Amino acid sequence: MLLSTKNILSTKELTKQDIQQILDTADSFKEISTRSIKKVPTLRGKTIINLFFEPSTRTRTSFEIAGKRLSADVINISGSTSSAVKGENIIDTARNLEAMTPDILVVRHQCSGVPALLSQFVDSPIINAGDGAHEHPSQALLDLLTIRSHRGNLEGLKVAIVGDITHSRVARSNIKAMQTMGMKVRVVGPPPLIPVGLESLGIEVSHNLTTAIEDVDVVMILRIQLERQNQGLLSSLREYSNYFCLTAKALAKARDDILIIHPGPVNRGIEIALDVMESPRSLILNQVTNGVAIRMALFYLLLGEGNANPN
Repeated sequence: MLLSTKNILSTKELTKQDIQQILDTADSFKEISTRSIKKVPTLRGKTIINLFFEPSTRTRTSFEIAGKRLSADVINISGSTSSAVKGENIIDTARNLEAMTPDILVVRHQCSGVPALLSQFVDSPIINAGDGAHEHPSQALLDLLTIRSHRGNLEGLKVAIVGDITHSRVARSNIKAMQTMGMKVRVVGPPPLIPVGLESLGIEVSHNLTTAIEDVDVVMILRIQLERQNQGLLSSLREYSNYFCLTAKALAKARDDILIIHPGPVNRGIEIALDVMESPRSLILNQVTNGVAIRMALFYLLLGEGNANPN
């Protein structure tokens, strides 16, 4: 059984069955990363191009590692080394790369909608690796894999997403994917950083961190994205930290088995305290590990290899 969509542009396009299949496939790939030789021949002869116009550490590296562990040929292109610096249109860039017959394009761009736009001009499957403040679907999938690995099931779990909801593509992708999987979502943050009307989408809204996380199974902390803010929405990071930094004190009334996740990069002491970040309840590094497995699963499924033996 293959996915219902050719591209991974948004979690809105993924059915519950799609997400379940991606998570199950990623689970089967985890073991490969524990071997002494971390490589299988599954996608030998396939070519993957990572086209990143925005800085990235975890996402770009894990997409590259994922492709190489499946024995695909992986080409990395950044905005600063592409013909975009010479004035080439992004569509022309993609069409020229398409002319070299790659099998998948992974696209990250600072402008919302670019991966979806390019999907109209190229035949190769496209994976959205983050587009502006729009979406980051593979991040949401690895977050779900991390949660499921520690809870066994997703249906009915309560999640609090804390921070800059307005500017977070991770929040957008996670909210839709979590709702698709039957999870209950609550967002937490100062009013200027929470979009108006979320309640109409079945999402709880809170402006008090301590009370908002008392009854949840998972708390997801988001980075304050100052690079996407130009309206002066916060008076200062210190004030934000005073009310919304996840500290041991804030967690005092939370469940003992609460899971703490963060998509990274982390601003220590602003959105999460150092001791909390490094506590046993923190799964931040587990997320990074699971990111490789999720991206291996996406490559495997999008290239029509779902009926082959992954090992």
